[in-house]
Amino acid sequence: MPAFALPDTFVVAPLSASEFDPSAAAVAHEMIAAGPESVYHRLVGDQESEAVFLLARHVLNGFLGGVREPTDQDAGAQEADGIAERTAQVHRQISGMLQPLREAEPRVRDAVLAQRAPLALIGGCWLDSVSQPATQPSIVVNHLVRHQFVWRGEGNPRRGLQQLRGRALEDLGVFLPDVTAPDFLRRAEARPLTAWHGAYHLSLARLPTTFLPEVVGTHYVVAALGVDELLLGTRPMVVEADLRAALADYLALAPASVRSRLYAAVTRTLAMELEHVRLLADVAEWHAGLSLDAQVARIVARHAPFAGKQHRNVRVGGRPLTERFGDPDFDLAAFICDLRASPQLRPRDGGCRFLRAIKFGGPMFGIFDEQEAATFQRWAEAIAAGNPPGVELTPNTAGDDAAHALAEAIGALPPEVRLRAAAQSDDREFLHRLVNIENFPNTLALARARAEEGLARAEILFEHGGDGVLTDASWFAYSPSALNERVDRIYWDKLVNPYRPLTEIPDRDEVIFGQKTFALGSMIDGAWAHRIGATGRYTRRSDGMLYSIYADEMGRGDVTKNHITLIYRVLASMGIEVPHIRDTAFLDQDELPDHLYGFSLFQLSLALFPDSLYDEILGYNLGIEMFGLGTMRMHETQKLRRYGFDVAYEEAHLTIDNLSAGHARQSAEIIIAYLHDVAKLSGADAVSSHWERIWRGYASFAYFIEHELVAGLTRHESADVII
Repeated sequence: MPAFALPDTFVVAPLSASEFDPSAAAVAHEMIAAGPESVYHRLVGDQESEAVFLLARHVLNGFLGGVREPTDQDAGAQEADGIAERTAQVHRQISGMLQPLREAEPRVRDAVLAQRAPLALIGGCWLDSVSQPATQPSIVVNHLVRHQFVWRGEGNPRRGLQQLRGRALEDLGVFLPDVTAPDFLRRAEARPLTAWHGAYHLSLARLPTTFLPEVVGTHYVVAALGVDELLLGTRPMVVEADLRAALADYLALAPASVRSRLYAAVTRTLAMELEHVRLLADVAEWHAGLSLDAQVARIVARHAPFAGKQHRNVRVGGRPLTERFGDPDFDLAAFICDLRASPQLRPRDGGCRFLRAIKFGGPMFGIFDEQEAATFQRWAEAIAAGNPPGVELTPNTAGDDAAHALAEAIGALPPEVRLRAAAQSDDREFLHRLVNIENFPNTLALARARAEEGLARAEILFEHGGDGVLTDASWFAYSPSALNERVDRIYWDKLVNPYRPLTEIPDRDEVIFGQKTFALGSMIDGAWAHRIGATGRYTRRSDGMLYSIYADEMGRGDVTKNHITLIYRVLASMGIEVPHIRDTAFLDQDELPDHLYGFSLFQLSLALFPDSLYDEILGYNLGIEMFGLGTMRMHETQKLRRYGFDVAYEEAHLTIDNLSAGHARQSAEIIIAYLHDVAKLSGADAVSSHWERIWRGYASFAYFIEHELVAGLTRHESADVII
């Protein structure tokens, strides 16, 4: 049985095929048939469903299926410096193409910026869940965690990459809703090819372990090219030298087959960014070529569906306005010609009826925004000046040929997809599936059931939790002061004041066995929060605060400080060797006891639902971060030192989880910040239901820690049933 040894040189998932329930195939095909906008919206808005994992497989297969494999002549180009030079050449080419777009008239420039926004505002999404139990403590993944930590504003969402780009767009006059909003792509007037490109990036975010070579290649190219920085005039948050260092380390570790995949991804991503810049140029050219009549036609087309019965007495071209707009064969060009010649646009006393109607006090005030009203003003002035009509409505088809070809490729079933229903399995097999969830998305329903079952069971501690040795999950009404009081009481009464140094140290074998009982949970340290802060969800204070805790658990990208590195160091000091939990060989390990898998299975299941079980994760986080303090940790440290075993893992938690300003205190502050936002957005009455779910999450942690208490309550309940 191959044992895992540090450093972790992981470069790609050991499994390549993925299992899906047959029902997921129909859902994925329905989404693809609905078009690229539907695919984009589903990928950015859903990180929990099985169908989205399959949808991501489709998208990645469509983009990568026809990419040329490197030849022997490409050997030098596959090295980090060779890739950097290719990227620099494309950067120079793109810089020249973007310069005139930035300097275009505001109307055209804004259209270009809006067109790029569906990519700019999801920038870095491919790193959303690259750090996870299956990939840690990999050398390369920790490089990526460092970059992600910077891009996420070091735990402050307002300083994160996506928010900075959003503000840069607004500073330039482009205002768009959040990327998860139903009308985001419509407001950006995103071309189908733009939506497909965004879907590719979002698909990498869903499958980063299976497609890690593609993530690393895409990450380097997109960040090093810096299309969005060139367009927005912002500075890169991660410098090219740092990007290249991560790329070089990955290539040094990767076998030839993986290097070929990365090279292919680099080639594809360079081509995609060039393709999208050309699309932006085509969009700019189309907008620049619009006559004033055509610009007005676009405005009319946007508003015509909302024209109500109040317009029934208004006639244009001899027909009531409501009748014309309601005509299924509505001729927009003819309407603009008729409106041009109508009494509403006829110059009179330095103006016209239509312009007076859309100004303050007029019957149409507020219908058109400031930019639209300015367009109507210029149009009326041109008509008054005798400018001839120019209503040639040429559709915008930028990128449509490439988008159509992609749609065809994406629709095909990926070759490594297996359609089969998930079956109940033993704990070892279930753990393997949860760790490698990208390869077993059909297990998600079972994971949901496991999480919900554990949360429901834990509610018994709402009444009896005060009797816990290390926790107190008994119910109390929420207020910030009440939560802080409970946290302080648990800390002093249960974790610190009971501490007395051990006067007798168990024998060596007993100490080793004790560590084995904790080891499996430690191997997935931080897992409960590894999906927090995904693209479109990193806006609340609580998101940044909880992400910061996760980043700390992973050493903020320093692999030597990564907590999973530390637990493997401890095990190695005891002579305990096991495969990494991602490996199939772990199914056969005989070092760690079987009867304690439940804790890890629950935590991994909970982690897979960071949106729908967000409240519960906050409560669970409080429980697990406080568990790092006090008597238990100090006793374990004493035992380990007695036999010369590594104490790094225990010491790290005693310091970083401290109640003064560490993770334990931060975990309470996260809950307070989150519930403050709930009250502000939904009213004070909404807080109680969210609090109950949060405390249920805390109780679910306590349920696994308080073995004797839970066992006694279970025996008591069983006796009641028998009687």
